[in-house]
Amino acid sequence: MLKEVHDHITSELNQSARTDTIFVITAIVFNLIVLGINSGIAGSASSPYNDSRSSDDILLVVFTILLLLVNGISITALTVGKKTRHKLLSGMIEMYKDNGVDKYYDISLLGNYNVRYTLFTAVILCLGLTAIIVPLVIRWVN
Repeated sequence: MLKEVHDHITSELNQSARTDTIFVITAIVFNLIVLGINSGIAGSASSPYNDSRSSDDILLVVFTILLLLVNGISITALTVGKKTRHKLLSGMIEMYKDNGVDKYYDISLLGNYNVRYTLFTAVILCLGLTAIIVPLVIRWVN
C-alpha cells in the first residue's frame, strides 16, 4: 500500500509541476506579446499624424487590464501550486520518517522550492511591470 501512496504523491507532484510550468510560460509569453502590442499602439498614438489617439489609449487600457488579470491569475496559480507541493512533500517526508528512510531526503529542499516559486513570481511581476511602463513612456514622453 505504501508504494501506491508514494506513486500517487509523486504523480500529483508531477502534475503540479506541469501546471505551474504552463502558468509561468503563459504569463511570460503574454507579457511579451502585450509589451509588443502596447508599444506599437503607444508609438502610433504619440504620432502627430494619428487622428485616433483616444481609441489607441482605450486599447492601451484594455490590454493593460488583461495583462493584470492574466498575471494575477498566474501568480495565484503559482501560490496554490506552492502550497500544494509543500503539503505533498510534507506528507511524503512523514511517510519516509515512518519507514526510517527520511535521511535520504534533504528537508532543505522544501525551502529551495519556496525560493523557486518566489523567483517565478518575481519574473512574472518584472515582465508585467515592463509591459505596462514601457508603452506608457513611449506614449507620453514623445
